[in-house]
Amino acid sequence: MSPPSSVGAEPIRDAAELVRHFALGEKPPAEHRLGIEHEKIGVLPDGAAPPYDGRIEPLLADLARLGWTPVVEAGRTIGLRRERPTGVATVSLEPGGQLELSEAPSDSASSAAVALDDHLRDLAAPAAARGLRFLGVGFRPFGTLDDVPWMPKGRYRVMRDYLPPRGRLAHEMMKRTATVQVNVDYADPADCAAKLRVAMGTSSLVTALWAASPIVDDRATDWQSYRARCWLDTDEQRCGLLPFVFAPEAPERLYHDYAEWALDVPMFFVRRESYRPAGGIPFRRFLAEGFQGERATLADWELHLSTLFPEARLKQYIEVRGADAGPLDFVRALPALYRGLLYDREAREAAWALVAGFSLDEREALRREVPGAGLAARLGPHPILDRCRELVAIARAGLARLSADDDLALLAPVEQVAVSARSFADEVRAFHRRVHGDRRALADFLALPL
Repeated sequence: MSPPSSVGAEPIRDAAELVRHFALGEKPPAEHRLGIEHEKIGVLPDGAAPPYDGRIEPLLADLARLGWTPVVEAGRTIGLRRERPTGVATVSLEPGGQLELSEAPSDSASSAAVALDDHLRDLAAPAAARGLRFLGVGFRPFGTLDDVPWMPKGRYRVMRDYLPPRGRLAHEMMKRTATVQVNVDYADPADCAAKLRVAMGTSSLVTALWAASPIVDDRATDWQSYRARCWLDTDEQRCGLLPFVFAPEAPERLYHDYAEWALDVPMFFVRRESYRPAGGIPFRRFLAEGFQGERATLADWELHLSTLFPEARLKQYIEVRGADAGPLDFVRALPALYRGLLYDREAREAAWALVAGFSLDEREALRREVPGAGLAARLGPHPILDRCRELVAIARAGLARLSADDDLALLAPVEQVAVSARSFADEVRAFHRRVHGDRRALADFLALPL
């Protein structure tokens, strides 16, 4: 979901510009749209991770011939971009070769689903020609961490060195996880604060409903979302829950508080002609003192914001980050859920009421319990299953008030999970045991339809 304003290379004159950056994302409600970001895990016929040379790079070249413009870094194609009427769509490489579509904003979840389907159809012939399939799952099920090659992107070279001392599973997160994310617009600070606190406050419920990663190193585990488990041990300075989002004064102070938090998060890098490791200096210091002769710009600020990973994050839109990338019908369902929850005021207030009464400690305990327990987790003394069911019902009611009939139909798979209390992770685990871990059979089961 491309930001509504451009950022420049002029040095920042005043820290207030960092707060105004968020205000530039404001849009009137009539212009609010949805963005979808979908990561998918590629595999070779034997389940192995595909290398960049000979597999992924030619695949990107094939897609470029369908009208995409290559994004090149140091002579290597690392992504694609395409102008849409509502913004820019991109295809990018995650660190372990996961392919991510970040589609231009759509008016509805059903429109986002059409754009996603179009992308998958474009991908079908090039993927077949390169011997690739793409899986709808939250964590690469086959092989080990060392079996997955790194992609040749400058930012990942810096991150792979920076993160491991700060998180034991940081490389697992980078190379083997896959997520689906939804981006939503906001009208003003109060609207932004209300949406951000609902998104962050209900994130663990969504993680449980969308759990789709129980297979690790070819073995069935008791994890519901091993993807979410990896994020618990990545870098707590830039991940997790943000206390100020739940504070009573959040509507008035949100842009300021988010900027203040981001200013103190250590930086991965500064980018000019290439990515320069910043040694973990906070952006606040970069702003005050510069770095290696460079002064901080709004482009640097926007890049820094993209390296922060809370459960829901603020750019010039809100990005909700808690779901595993699972089967295609679950991917389509996520924008429908968030349209219903966040774009209808009554639904937004009901969703917040569902989780408003819990302390930060209880929220954090739930974030840590859900990756393993999933729908069986508890929020304080209360099981979350009933809240998950109510959350989906609130989204359905919100979509009905918005007269979003096409979007309503997309909720069906997650409604079934809520009713049955059986996640897709449970289905994957059971299938894996039934086929005795056979890679080809599991790949058939998890493959996205192209």
